[in-house]
Amino acid sequence: MKNKKYVLDLLKSENEQLGKMHEIIEKALAEETLITTTIQDTEEERSYGEKLSDKVAQFGGSWKFIIIFGVILMLWILYNTQVMHNKSFDPYPYILLNLILSCIAAIQAPIIMMSQ
Repeated sequence: MKNKKYVLDLLKSENEQLGKMHEIIEKALAEETLITTTIQDTEEERSYGEKLSDKVAQFGGSWKFIIIFGVILMLWILYNTQVMHNKSFDPYPYILLNLILSCIAAIQAPIIMMSQ
């Protein structure tokens, strides 16, 4: 008898969950938005850390970031090879630049993973 009640309770809770998902999908179709956007709108308020990691991941994965970072790398290399010649603060093989890139990757990767 206990097993029957357990199964009925389980089916009832799953039916409620399916009903909620059905409403979310209908809302997304009616508004012509992505389902993930609709699900995020229906979730409870996110913490400050979650919002911050989303913003960092959004910027870190954008073309704006890639272009700015590429320009900075090119300027760094040109400055240390062409402008400063023998007086450069980071001569080839750019050990300081490699350290900075590694630190950025070490910080940015977990933040992007938290955002996911």
